[in-house]
Amino acid sequence: MKILFLGDYSNYHHTLATALLRMGHDVTVASNGSRWMDTSRDIDISRPFSSKLGGALLWMKLSTLLNQRLKGYDIVQINNPVFIDQRPNRVRQLFERLRRDNGSVFMTAMGTDSYFVEMATAVDSKLRYSEWQINGTPGPICHKKDAWLNPLLANHCRYIYDNIDGVITALYEYDLAVRRILPAEMVCYGGIPIDTASTEPMIITESPSVVNLFLGMHRDRKQEKGTDRIEIAAKAVAKKHSDYCRLEIVENLPYNEYLKRLCNAHVVLDQLYSYTPATNALLAMAMGHNVVSGAEPEYYEFIGEKENHPIINALPDDEVLFSTIENIVLHPDEIPSRSKMGRDFVVKHNDSAVVAQRFVDFWEKRIK
Repeated sequence: MKILFLGDYSNYHHTLATALLRMGHDVTVASNGSRWMDTSRDIDISRPFSSKLGGALLWMKLSTLLNQRLKGYDIVQINNPVFIDQRPNRVRQLFERLRRDNGSVFMTAMGTDSYFVEMATAVDSKLRYSEWQINGTPGPICHKKDAWLNPLLANHCRYIYDNIDGVITALYEYDLAVRRILPAEMVCYGGIPIDTASTEPMIITESPSVVNLFLGMHRDRKQEKGTDRIEIAAKAVAKKHSDYCRLEIVENLPYNEYLKRLCNAHVVLDQLYSYTPATNALLAMAMGHNVVSGAEPEYYEFIGEKENHPIINALPDDEVLFSTIENIVLHPDEIPSRSKMGRDFVVKHNDSAVVAQRFVDFWEKRIK
């Protein structure tokens, strides 16, 4: 098939595209490189400036691309209802052209949108906690709720979902949100693709005498990811047990530089409010690192994994979080077994070829 991925987060679509190319498909990725991460793409659709001028320049570029490079595909896969850095009315115009000039248009649910916020903040939400709501009380970014649920953005989100050919979800949480509004036949869980073939494992075979903790942060998303609270807990553990652990913290590194810095870690501290390990955690596990991330029982049940549970679950409770990180440092003998378990987990559930096949199977079913 001839496939266009439009938009990307954390190299998701590019990793998937690489796997599909290996399978013999013709694949193009158009994105803004996940902004400062500068991830790989075939067509750059970055907004050059945040001002109105930047928006106008990007729209001129997109108008040209629509006539030359964004048409004639069997499959177009967007990454969000707002898949380009433009106002909703501009996004809608682009979406309508994509529908007209290509085969089927799908979406990957791998980021926040109005329906996810609606689900996460609902009284009957199946999530006990998220960045939006924690056990029925407002979460750290709940003040942003109105921006996502305002009529302009909510109506745009509804329009996209009403006119899409199907949605493939990246996380358990997003799957919950999408299935509230779409029939089952229009939804498929894809998971997050990790190129394990190109990720050399550094399996930890011996108990380290000094545990290297690693925390990579998005400067503008600390509250959303809970890395502000993880940072405080990790620093407290490192100070209390300075003879037994070291802590490295990095912020907003380009993707390739980030991977280099990640190599020396034993334990990667990921995020706090997720039920599910996301790209950072899965990539670290593929490399052989232990991870502290989301790993609730509902997630393991959702993917059908009954035996291999290698992720150290992070809970939004500061005392529990401190104890969780401290326990890793005090029991380094458990690190080697989790290292191998983590790599095996990613190969089984998130290898990019496995995820790519889920996409292909769903596309073929929906096209038929």
